Amino acid sequence: MRIPFRQKRADYGTYSYLEYFSYVTMQCIRSYRQFIELRKIVKKEQLTTYFQPIMDIQSGDCLGYEILNRPAFSQLFPHTDAFYEYIGTTNQVLAFEIFCRELSFKRYVEALQHSSVPAECHVFLNVHPDVLRDPNYRNGETLRQLHRYGLKPEQIVLEMTEKQAVEDFEAFEQVLSTYREQGFRIAIDDIGSGYSSLKAIVSLKPEFIKLDRSLIQHIDTRPDQQHMVKMLQEFARSSGTHMIAEGIERPEELLFLQQQQISYGQGYALGRPSRVLQHQNLDDIIKGTAPCPLRATGQ
Repeated sequence: MRIPFRQKRADYGTYSYLEYFSYVTMQCIRSYRQFIELRKIVKKEQLTTYFQPIMDIQSGDCLGYEILNRPAFSQLFPHTDAFYEYIGTTNQVLAFEIFCRELSFKRYVEALQHSSVPAECHVFLNVHPDVLRDPNYRNGETLRQLHRYGLKPEQIVLEMTEKQAVEDFEAFEQVLSTYREQGFRIAIDDIGSGYSSLKAIVSLKPEFIKLDRSLIQHIDTRPDQQHMVKMLQEFARSSGTHMIAEGIERPEELLFLQQQQISYGQGYALGRPSRVLQHQNLDDIIKGTAPCPLRATGQ
């Protein structure tokens, strides 16, 4: 009776090994195909660039635009997060960041030529902390890119999400000081999403903080969110930081934030990501008469 039992265990072990080997092989093949697709996207500039407005919700003026570069959906990259998560697993992060920054400046300047938006608007660029502190990143590279397109560093806001790990705040603050000395500004995204919000604000001293959409959605009816936003607002005011409420989708949310003297806002109610530079009238948005922008392809 023992022999068949041992044979079963041996068969099971062989089957498990073959199953694992097959899985690893398929993953390697998929990763290789993704890498080839990434090279093609970069070579042919196959990213669609969108601009989402950030408004002064007190005056109605346009503070600037967040630039978003997104690939077309495919089996290899079924959504935008999958694309950027894959890049994070490769040794191409720095090279892709330089490419993406160049593409953003180029297309922003092209869009400016076909709009009435003031040329001095701010440009919010998403960057990863690892890129800013990468020793292989040439000092002054971004300044050279800006010079090519006639933009000023004072217009550029380097935006990092709170979820991206910064273990040594003191050392990273020194890295940011170099960029500030050149004229750049710093923003931290997703504040209030459950990570070390206050520590990030105190240590990195950003010029802007962007409140996570989870704090903004239905804030007009939720006292717990109102209390949290009020606390962050007081903290930001005492540290000289401007607050941007992200994820505004309803006129009621916008009205509440205006009443609370929040300076800036971003969200579908103010303007969806678009391939052109849009700026809606604030009164029309509140009244609900503003034209609803079409959802951008790939959103």
